[in-house]
Amino acid sequence: MQPTPLATRLAQLAEADPDRPAVTCGDRTLTRRELDRHTNSLAREYAARGVTEGRLVTIGLPNGVEFVLAAIAAWKLGATPQPVSFRLPAAELAAVVRVADPALVVGLELAGRACVPAGFAPAAADDPLPPRIAPAWKAPTSGGSTGRPKVILAGQPAAAETLGVYSALFRMTPDGVHLAAGPLYHNAPFMLSASALFAGNHVVVLPKFDPGELLRSIDRHRVDWVFLVPTMMHRVWRLPAAERAAADLSSLKVVLHGASPCPPWLKHAWLDWLGPDRVFELYASTEAQAGCLISGREWLAHPGSVGRVAAGEIRILDADHHDVPAGEIGEIWMRAGEDAPATYEYLGGTAETLPGGWESQGDLGRLDADGYLYLADRKPDMILVGGSNVYPAEVEAALEEHPAVLSSCVVGLPDDEYGNRVHAVVQASGVSEEDVMEHLRSRLVTYKLPRAIEFVDYPLRDDAGKVRRAQVRAERLTGAGR
Repeated sequence: MQPTPLATRLAQLAEADPDRPAVTCGDRTLTRRELDRHTNSLAREYAARGVTEGRLVTIGLPNGVEFVLAAIAAWKLGATPQPVSFRLPAAELAAVVRVADPALVVGLELAGRACVPAGFAPAAADDPLPPRIAPAWKAPTSGGSTGRPKVILAGQPAAAETLGVYSALFRMTPDGVHLAAGPLYHNAPFMLSASALFAGNHVVVLPKFDPGELLRSIDRHRVDWVFLVPTMMHRVWRLPAAERAAADLSSLKVVLHGASPCPPWLKHAWLDWLGPDRVFELYASTEAQAGCLISGREWLAHPGSVGRVAAGEIRILDADHHDVPAGEIGEIWMRAGEDAPATYEYLGGTAETLPGGWESQGDLGRLDADGYLYLADRKPDMILVGGSNVYPAEVEAALEEHPAVLSSCVVGLPDDEYGNRVHAVVQASGVSEEDVMEHLRSRLVTYKLPRAIEFVDYPLRDDAGKVRRAQVRAERLTGAGR
């Protein structure tokens, strides 16, 4: 059977129910028919600026209807949306674009590249375009353990059948109402919102996360599906009890959470509030080699687990790459299957692999005798801040561009709200913390910025250029490092 282009699927939805809301953000709503016609016009404008089949389109827009329009316009040309934060400093944007080599940058300006500004209004030219299918349906970015950006090209085409797999796996109701609570430039909100849209859902996008507005939007739009990260769940739980109790959440069928570990107390609170049959947890990476899914009811029987493998394969290996016994902690290795096609391709990076197609994203965990996975921690270098990965090498590289900085070591320290906070230990003299922070603001997106800079007068790296990051972190946790 031939795959169905996403443009064809959108036209089918528009024909079936043209006046049904398709996407809403704030006070702006487009119906299915309006979404289909507007993206035809926008796609023609993109094509006039050089977007062709197989190319990437970098999208640097805030959450909103315009973001959704840009992604669909790219798909209609057989191109791949490549979302990035709209807050990226120019230097970081340039680094991403060097790797991605997009045909067009939307929402941001970059010298030497074809760009379309935020708020761009296409001329009316809404006749359908020839059906095309991009070979990769999405291309999110990652800072990478090297501190250099890499693009993760999905291994699946931009076809309705691709997204249909996700909507079925995550129990999305056909023609339901989906709430996009997180930034669409992050992989999970982008992937899940797109899957919902092409399942016929009305996609309601929050301009930015606000716990009270989340509850009001669920009530107002009768939302039945939402993805949250634990930081969001924490902020909702910190609302006054009366405000939470007054919210009508009866329409909700699925609350899926993931991207970072959820504290058990917070998980119990949500299970008690919504009931165990509406709360699910996902463990997977953007590369999508494998993943686990667990219901709230299963979690109560296996507290702390992220579930059993729902796609692909997982092994737990020791430092010598030998399988460890059930219950023993080791490094988590994944693959789609021995003979399965690749689920992604890196631009600007390489994977850590073992023979047989096994790959690691740096997570540690254990499997119990029943095959349930329990996460222990990330490898020490990676810092998880509110569900977003921060790689110390990237922050250190930016720090050490400052002429007064001789060496640096970046670690994650515990934080009640975000899980971790970025802490920078810097060898420097004659420079203030504000001076260093001003330097970093032009190079790093906000969530990667250190919450504190600690100055020291000794080298943080040995003669081989190595830093004992675990020791530096342990000293800060015990107070021995200050």
